[in-house]
Amino acid sequence: MSQQKVWFITGASRGIGAEIVKAALAAGDNVVATGRNRDQIAATFKQHGDRVLAVELDVSKELHAFAAVEAAVARFGRVDVLVNNAGYGQLGLFEEITATEIQQQYETNVFGAFNVTRAVLPVMREQRSGHIFNISSMGGAIGFPYASIYCSTKFALEGFSESLALDVAELGIHVTIVEPGFIRTDFLDSTSVRYGSRRIAQYEQISSRLKAEYDSYNHQQAGDPTKLAAALLTLADSEQPPMRWASGSDAFERVTSKLAGVQAELHRYQKLSASVDGAR
Repeated sequence: MSQQKVWFITGASRGIGAEIVKAALAAGDNVVATGRNRDQIAATFKQHGDRVLAVELDVSKELHAFAAVEAAVARFGRVDVLVNNAGYGQLGLFEEITATEIQQQYETNVFGAFNVTRAVLPVMREQRSGHIFNISSMGGAIGFPYASIYCSTKFALEGFSESLALDVAELGIHVTIVEPGFIRTDFLDSTSVRYGSRRIAQYEQISSRLKAEYDSYNHQQAGDPTKLAAALLTLADSEQPPMRWASGSDAFERVTSKLAGVQAELHRYQKLSASVDGAR
């Protein structure tokens, strides 16, 4: 039986975040459940009493992150697992998305994860243990039409995660990138997803078609967030957790296909790559 853990989960009010909270509590662990609406989170999990600490957290604000971690340590004394889950999808063709909309996407999806990780790492360093799960997407390994900005944030999160893992490995801290496929949550719901606000005549038909395709997936996705959460608990108990984990058959198939294509293309131009080597 695994030792009781303390989880710190962002974006815990619904979707994947809420399911991870439920799974951790069912396993007997303690949870710091954070989000912009503390009262909603507290009401959702009130039956678990002192095992849940609901904390208001806007991940885009660094001071909020440090205050939330301070509250976590004051209640539970440690943080064993961080789940950087807070985020949303900014969809639309690149030119349809304004600079302000792009900045807001990065403030949450990228800088939000930076802020919370920066606040949690001193605790994990002192413990010389910890596990950070950064919730990316298969869109963090593959570019998708109508998702250039969203995918760019997830590519950034993956590069950060790979390098961070090297920084903290000797301190007993693990980092795992989670790449969900299409998971049945509110991600594509009007309460979550955002679309570019600019309208460009030449893109009108393309944009309308792609938006309709994404809308058709809403609440019809194959992936089960409850099963994703259960799998995360398995990974959290692993002595040698993976750097990257694809969640769902769609993610596994698309990511492995992308990697095979990248490898084939690299080999196809191997001689040209080697031609730039200088004399030694």
